[in-house]
Amino acid sequence: MRYEELDELLRESLQEERAEARALLEGMERSVTVELASRPSAKPAWRRWWGILRRPPLAMRSAVAAGIVLALVVGFLAGRMWGPGGLGLERTAGTMFAVAAPQADSVAVMGDFSAWEPVHLEDRVGDGVWTAVIELPPGRYEYAFLVDGRWVGQDPVADEYVRSFGEYASVRYVEGD
Repeated sequence: MRYEELDELLRESLQEERAEARALLEGMERSVTVELASRPSAKPAWRRWWGILRRPPLAMRSAVAAGIVLALVVGFLAGRMWGPGGLGLERTAGTMFAVAAPQADSVAVMGDFSAWEPVHLEDRVGDGVWTAVIELPPGRYEYAFLVDGRWVGQDPVADEYVRSFGEYASVRYVEGD
């Protein structure tokens, strides 16, 4: 066999293989195209999440609404229980004087509004916070607490302090309604 004959055989063989491959590729291209067209479009993950966030399912919206309603109800009930008037504290008009003295047996407030006569405070809840509500007209008042007979002139919630005769007294400004 000569080189020319071998060359001719190779050429014919390659042409046959190319024709068979072309037929296979044309069929494959068509089947891949049909397969891809039948699949749902694959969105990127962020687009799927954006769709859920933009228009959440009904169950998710219902759960969020129920959570908001529950938080409002719990907040309302907590305000009623621990707010002013809850747990034994009654709402009254006037100026409240309060001091934390958990170990004290008796606590009083006195000031220029009472001619420096003691007005006894009460610990109604038993938590060591002694309170009294006193009706005062608008003005400036100096006062101090007597805790078990000991002078306590610097109230942490006072508007200011004054010192006279060697002792501090607290000052509170009462405004009108």
